[in-house]
Amino acid sequence: MNFGGLAAGKGKAAAATPAAPSATGDAAALPSLEAGPSSLPATTPAAPALPDAEPSLIQKIMADNPYFSAGAGLMGLGVVLTGLRRGVKLASTAARRRMLITLEIPSKDRAYPWFLEWMAAQANAAKQVPVEHRGIRGILSGRMNQLPSHELAVETTYKQHENGASEALFNLVPGPGTHYFRYRGHWFQVKRERDAKLMDLHSGSPWETLTLTGLSSSRTLLPDLLAEARELAEQSTEGKTVVYTAWGTEWRPFGKPRRRREMGSVVLGKGIAERTEADLRAFLARNKWYADRGIPYRRGYLLHGPPGSGKTSFIQALAGAMHYNICLLNLAERGLTDDKLNHLLGLVPDRSFVLLEDIDSAFTRRVQTSEDGFKSSVTFSGLLNALDGVTSSEERIIFMTTNHYERLDPALIRPGRVDLHELLDDAAGEQAYRLFVKFYAAGGAGAEEAAADKAAVDAGDRDPLLRDEKLTSDDVEALGRDVAAAVEAARAEGRTVSMASLQGHFIRHGARESVTGVDALCRVRA
Repeated sequence: MNFGGLAAGKGKAAAATPAAPSATGDAAALPSLEAGPSSLPATTPAAPALPDAEPSLIQKIMADNPYFSAGAGLMGLGVVLTGLRRGVKLASTAARRRMLITLEIPSKDRAYPWFLEWMAAQANAAKQVPVEHRGIRGILSGRMNQLPSHELAVETTYKQHENGASEALFNLVPGPGTHYFRYRGHWFQVKRERDAKLMDLHSGSPWETLTLTGLSSSRTLLPDLLAEARELAEQSTEGKTVVYTAWGTEWRPFGKPRRRREMGSVVLGKGIAERTEADLRAFLARNKWYADRGIPYRRGYLLHGPPGSGKTSFIQALAGAMHYNICLLNLAERGLTDDKLNHLLGLVPDRSFVLLEDIDSAFTRRVQTSEDGFKSSVTFSGLLNALDGVTSSEERIIFMTTNHYERLDPALIRPGRVDLHELLDDAAGEQAYRLFVKFYAAGGAGAEEAAADKAAVDAGDRDPLLRDEKLTSDDVEALGRDVAAAVEAARAEGRTVSMASLQGHFIRHGARESVTGVDALCRVRA
């Protein structure tokens, strides 16, 4: 066998076939032919280097001018501070809405004097308690409930004593300024502000405003505080009758509240007091009855009779019995117009009678002119419309008095304007008897006055009421019948005496002496 030729052939084949690339070197250096032409690396020419950009004019100014840089910094700081301030303001507003309550009370509101009186009462109450009764804790508690105020105003009033002497009382109330107090554990700030440019034309006083700011989120504190102030104001008038007078277009208390007059202190003709009081109570109890039938809920009373018959005293006694106050209105007052009259009658304080005294002298004619030529601004038609017109108010009780019933215009006293007419005449015998017994009987007004002045009588002052202090009840009744007989005898002769004259006579004289002087009091009335 020719092994040599075979070997030679293999050698040629090997020489003709290229050597396989090595796994480590050549395979990495040569690209794979199977990958195709897209896999061949592209040759990208390098980008030429750009020259350095020139700085702008603004950059040059900012770099070269330190003031401009500082200004820009301050401007940025201002923007930041403005944002912070607005944020603080919004946060403060949100906190005030959640943590503070504010109330404004103008001086025209009824709660204005109530609140000032309440603050003054709180300060005075803490001062009036003795130190030994309060202790250190009480003193500190009082100081913490209301900080002492050095901005004060004074309200001067006069107190009348039983002996006739008067005493000036100075009530210090919070003046214009800022005050602080604590109510139910919450602190309040009170600002009393006065506007000198705004004036009340009727009273001449400047316009004032009270602003309360409380550290609390509860709105119920404010109504409770005002209710407490009103209750305190009502306590000061409890058991008393407040008399209001018209000041421009509003009602204001006149003087100090008066002690309520007892119904038994006024001696009238038989059945007059009982009939009037029963009618008044029936009217007050029928509010719904009037509303259901579409009838205006108002009532008018006319008391007529000679002077001294007790008309005004009876109205005061009725007000005391019904726990009402009195609004005194003078129709002849200068400056009072039809509009103001209608406005006043529509704003009558709660539980108050309106009293028009001597209505005959206010309107003797359809147009009223005084002696000095002054023409009343209130017209007769304006009064009629205010009493019973389209614009007249309801829930109102009006009392009129007159000494001359015959002078009244029929349009004024027709039903609907005056619902009940009562004649209070001069003293009858039965009235004189009851008045005498009331003065001199044991336990009567005269006996009470006598007992109070007994010490003065023992010292030498002879009180007329005590000159007959040994009289028995039978003696007083017998003397009273003598007085009644004297009055009736004089009436038969056409001579009369008023109840006011009899009362003054009994005050000045003792029981026995007064009997003999009754006939001289009786005169023929013109």
